[in-house]
Amino acid sequence: MSLFESLGFEWDRTAVPKDVPVYSLERVCFRFHRLLPEFVWDAGVLEGNPFTFPEVQTLLEGITVGGHKLSDQEQILNLASSSRQLLALVKAQAFRVDKPTFCALHAMVAKNEALEWGHFRGEGQETHYTPDVGLGEAGRYTPAPTAAGAPQLNFIFENGWRSLRDQVENPYEQALAFFLFGALQQFFFDGNKRTSRLMMNGILMAHGMDAISIPAGKANDFNEKMIRFYVGKNGTEMMRFLAEC
Repeated sequence: MSLFESLGFEWDRTAVPKDVPVYSLERVCFRFHRLLPEFVWDAGVLEGNPFTFPEVQTLLEGITVGGHKLSDQEQILNLASSSRQLLALVKAQAFRVDKPTFCALHAMVAKNEALEWGHFRGEGQETHYTPDVGLGEAGRYTPAPTAAGAPQLNFIFENGWRSLRDQVENPYEQALAFFLFGALQQFFFDGNKRTSRLMMNGILMAHGMDAISIPAGKANDFNEKMIRFYVGKNGTEMMRFLAEC
């Protein structure tokens, strides 16, 4: 099975930057730590979370902010705790691109928000419901069905990551492709894009590259391009967009 067949989408491999700056592990981790409130706020905006940037900063300082739903507050705190866990893994050189890491980060990202969290669809109590992604006028995108034990999802993950690891040497290209892989295949009931972006940034930082955040001001562009990605199964436009971010 080819790389593109394994992942479920294709892209123009010549369009991915090859000269991305590489720094020390300490430098990229320091930058991620310093920009953590901005990263969390950006991610929250992509989810439609109403917290403002100053409110996110206040909340991350341990001070509660009034006037918001508890679910919105928990989403921000989940984004912060999962980001801090990613940073700790990278700093300890313990970050791995594997299912346990993927699921552990999801357990923090989607706690009390997804139908179930911390395992693939079908590996918990719910073994029949298959979520889909609303694409507006383009309809809906439905991933591989949920099934008891998640045999198909496990095969897709193992085969897809193996192909990506073995056939793509450039870690920058690997990272961007992993985000789109996770977003497309929908391994979890919810929180797929958020968790896959964490994995993307783990790959980047582990190789001395700065983490990527989608600026809040580009949320509409991100959503429009993701819709075209789901429809056409071509990641070139999204990879260029991520590189610009």
